[in-house]
Amino acid sequence: MSELKRLHAGHAPAVLAFERANRAYFAASVPDRGDEFFDRFTARFNALLAEQEAGVCAFHVLVAEDGSVLGRFNLMDIEDRTAELGYRVAQRVAGRGVATATVRELCRLAAAQYGLRTLRAATTLRNAASQKVLAKAGFVPVGPADPAHLSGEPGTWYQCDLVLQPDRANVPGERLREEDGHR
Repeated sequence: MSELKRLHAGHAPAVLAFERANRAYFAASVPDRGDEFFDRFTARFNALLAEQEAGVCAFHVLVAEDGSVLGRFNLMDIEDRTAELGYRVAQRVAGRGVATATVRELCRLAAAQYGLRTLRAATTLRNAASQKVLAKAGFVPVGPADPAHLSGEPGTWYQCDLVLQPDRANVPGERLREEDGHR
């Protein structure tokens, strides 16, 4: 079973392996990070940890039982109870609901642990899979994204108001159905 964990220094080798193994897969739907990302990975990773320590961002990895990274799920530019969501999942788990379930989990965590009320996410127009994930997780399109924000590609901003998202365990009847195995 996989587990969403807050990023720490010990995750660096698994994150690098995840990024390398999925580079071509990611480039098919989002702009490629380029060779410099990999050449300067250690410095960049350490900078992310410093941002997290400063409270500007909260980075998470979805870790498989074997310690490999299945996905990255990030809350960036945290300010005024709002953050930008960014995520990517490994090709080997794509299309299985992993991204949707983990984005939903991160939304709950964003509200409960980080006190956030609004999440925003931008996706390129060609990334239909991400658009579906966001819609299934309760995000709605709110307008065009500046191509400069998406490495020169056109896109759309999505938003999720966390205060409007019910905790399914607190919806009358939901907990009973889950415990009775009717879900």
